[in-house]
Amino acid sequence: MSPPSNAPDDSQPVPIQPSEASTPVRPETSSVPIAPVQIQSLSATNRETSGSNSGPIFIPAAPSFITPPPSVAAQAQPTEVEIEYDPNQPPAIEYVAPPKKNAFIEYWRKAGGGSFMVSVGIHAAGLIAAYFVVETIVHEKQVDFLPGGGSKQGQEASQQLTQTVQQKKRSNLSKSTPMRRVTVEGANAVINLPDIPIDDVPMPETSSLLGGSMGGGGFGSGGLGSGGGFGTGQGIGGQAGFISLPPTMKSRCSSAERLQKLVESGGNPECERAVSQALEWLKTQQNEDGSWGRGNKAAMTGLALLCYLGRCETPDSPFYGDNVMKGILYLIELSKKNEHGLFTANPSGHGGAYEHGIATYALGEMYTLARMGSKSLPGMREAFERGVEIIIDQQNDKGSWGYYAKAVVEGVKVNNSDLSVAGWQFQALKAAQHTNLKIAGLKPAVDKTVKYLETVQTKDGGFGNTNREAHYNQWSLTGVGILGLQTLARAKNAPIRKGVGFAYDLFTKEPPAWNKNANLYCWYYYAQAFFQNGGEEWDHWNKTALPEILANQAPGGNWKTETPDWSAGGTAGVGADRELYRTVLCTLMLEVYYRYLKVGDKEAESIFNRR
Repeated sequence: MSPPSNAPDDSQPVPIQPSEASTPVRPETSSVPIAPVQIQSLSATNRETSGSNSGPIFIPAAPSFITPPPSVAAQAQPTEVEIEYDPNQPPAIEYVAPPKKNAFIEYWRKAGGGSFMVSVGIHAAGLIAAYFVVETIVHEKQVDFLPGGGSKQGQEASQQLTQTVQQKKRSNLSKSTPMRRVTVEGANAVINLPDIPIDDVPMPETSSLLGGSMGGGGFGSGGLGSGGGFGTGQGIGGQAGFISLPPTMKSRCSSAERLQKLVESGGNPECERAVSQALEWLKTQQNEDGSWGRGNKAAMTGLALLCYLGRCETPDSPFYGDNVMKGILYLIELSKKNEHGLFTANPSGHGGAYEHGIATYALGEMYTLARMGSKSLPGMREAFERGVEIIIDQQNDKGSWGYYAKAVVEGVKVNNSDLSVAGWQFQALKAAQHTNLKIAGLKPAVDKTVKYLETVQTKDGGFGNTNREAHYNQWSLTGVGILGLQTLARAKNAPIRKGVGFAYDLFTKEPPAWNKNANLYCWYYYAQAFFQNGGEEWDHWNKTALPEILANQAPGGNWKTETPDWSAGGTAGVGADRELYRTVLCTLMLEVYYRYLKVGDKEAESIFNRR
């Protein structure tokens, strides 16, 4: 195809001026396309003279803003034109084609993709920030315990938050809870208790350890008499988590775990409601000096404290903290007033040995729980350690104890043995083990106690005198012996099984009945022993004894008068303190479900059991 008629004649060189080389040449009419022109100097003289090795010079035939139609452009062909090379001419402009555009990117821009991504980023950031805010609020509302320590500002902030949380809990507790009446038709009728949803039971979130119980025989007007005496609770346990409490105690300091243990072990929420009412009643019975009771104040104060500690109500409790603190301080002051460190105001009576054992036990439990609180209890450790030392010193060669309070004052040692007295002493020793304090002679004293218990077991499997008419007999005190072996010994399964078998046979033939054989001192020991054993023996006890206990609680939170079939096993012996005594025994029995782990559930290699 021939070039357009206006193309230069390629037979003659065409000179190009500098100004023309740098300026695009526009066609006379936009309808005539201009093909790209390749210009090459054909003058050898100029190239040789200049010494330049420059190649062809490309000049755009048309500026980039003029785009020929495809049909016309396809017809255009490049034309070679020979021109004369000028060495003074500035370099020609090299045409660079614009980059090819990405169709997806162009579509994305037209669709507003950039703005959309910015919007998405903003919303995502907002959602992430909202998640962390909600997470923080939820965790704050779950705060159930604020340990002490830290800076002063931190403590003040913690106290303020704790007060706010607890005020809300108080408002829930203050709401009246509808009660259901339990009726019994006939002396031998089966008592059916209503099922109450767990969520309907208002209760404090705090809670703690427990101790033992009071035994029979008791406190006469002249002090604890020779009969019955005090029983005891088992071992001690621990709340797992923020503080290294003993493993056996970890169920009592959480309302959720308490209710779970209740359900797992055959209890029901009514048990916890009854405990709450009892603690409220006990609060109204405290004396101005912080004690409980009228006669044997050290014993009654220790028992009341064990009831509070059984639900983890410590000096930090928003409900009963002041009551617990006053009770602890009373016992500490009582020990200081006695030059020998005894927890009794009347060391000359038989009751002094019971009082000292119970009070020491209560302080041991408190010392263990005090590690997770923020209250200062000056003098408590010294009073407790001195109390344990007295118990160890007064243990006789058989491994038991007698009425030793007067002997401590006189500087002598008694040699008689009393299984009832021994029960409270070995519970105090067990509490001492759980404190993890290094007390001289503690391990040997525990070992001697185990040997003593084995010596008083009968061929029938019971513990005590084989004559039922005798004061201390195996029908009354077998629970003490079983509990001692369960909580103090290892690998004593055979004697424990024999003891449990004897007790099971007894209550199968003579089911517990409030108005017939309510030996509350004995019941408390048996409740602990059966619970630790589990199985059908515990199931039978729980189904027969629990309804009797719940049905006989008075509306005010205390318990009605019981009818025992063994005088020393009842509560009449304590005189004016009978109502208080009866209430603490029943409260401790109802806390059995969560106070301590069962023996089979304990961690065998716990540091608290390496003694």
